[in-house]
Amino acid sequence: MLESIIRFLQYLNVERNYSELTIKSYREDLEALSEYMFDLFGGRIPDAAEITAVQLRGYAAAMQEAGYAKSTVSRRLASLRSFFRFGLRDGFVSENPARAIHNPTNVRRKLPFFLSTEEVGKLLTAPPGNDPFGIRDRAILEVMYSAGLRISELTGINFGDLDLPSGIIRIRGKGRKERLGLIGSFANKALRHWFPYRKELLEGRMDSLGRELPAARQTKAGAKNAKTAPADLPIFLNKFGGRITVRSVARMLEKYLQETGLDKRTTPHTLRHSFATHLLNEGADIRSVQELLGHASLSTTQIYTHVGTAILKSAYDKAHPRAK
Repeated sequence: MLESIIRFLQYLNVERNYSELTIKSYREDLEALSEYMFDLFGGRIPDAAEITAVQLRGYAAAMQEAGYAKSTVSRRLASLRSFFRFGLRDGFVSENPARAIHNPTNVRRKLPFFLSTEEVGKLLTAPPGNDPFGIRDRAILEVMYSAGLRISELTGINFGDLDLPSGIIRIRGKGRKERLGLIGSFANKALRHWFPYRKELLEGRMDSLGRELPAARQTKAGAKNAKTAPADLPIFLNKFGGRITVRSVARMLEKYLQETGLDKRTTPHTLRHSFATHLLNEGADIRSVQELLGHASLSTTQIYTHVGTAILKSAYDKAHPRAK
């Protein structure tokens, strides 16, 4: 079974182009199943083909008896269904034992946490404007909020994906799906401010602290980056001139959260939640927001309408004399 799990995770990475965090979640879900089956099979992990629907029902029941949230149980079962569907395709199972396993009933979706427009403004203006990497950080935050990007989508943007005059950006989402995002005037200005420093870093004319390098040290980095077509080079670079990573963006955000004192629940995904919530609260069409977010199902986008309803209810409860 462990070999089958490795093949499945490679499939998610290579063919489905899933993010590192998504693949990590699948791996953890399948490792939890392996541990359960290890005990069930008396100290050995069975082949995937040995696992039956009855055993998976027992696994789902065991999770609920252990007090796992219904949303966690549902996510793990969804991972198992995907794994065994891949098994049918790959040939290591002859049937999908997870197909008939139903999710727990009455699974309530947790409303996403988001920032107010004032809090978003405070975060976006936190990076210093007199430092090259502060200018880069401002551009990163502006683009994430402007286009409602996942963090993996942001780090994957190349120069050729950007059409600044039109305010359009090509985004590679989950499962290699592409969509078009919109870049507002603030994000557009932040990117134009960053580009001269990006060019200096790519050409080896700027060091990791943002200082201009002597001419004698400018050739190596410039020659290295000259081998790659400009359109395929990343928009956002780390201090060494390479593509910035998901973890680096998360660390950068943590730094500005400490400086601004904003809610510690804020994550890179919070900007995406805030993007959708603010659009819908200002009257944007839900299907347009669905398209901008890259959601395959409208029901996924509808969670943000519940956020708006919750805000209205909170205001009503506070203001109406007979609300409570």
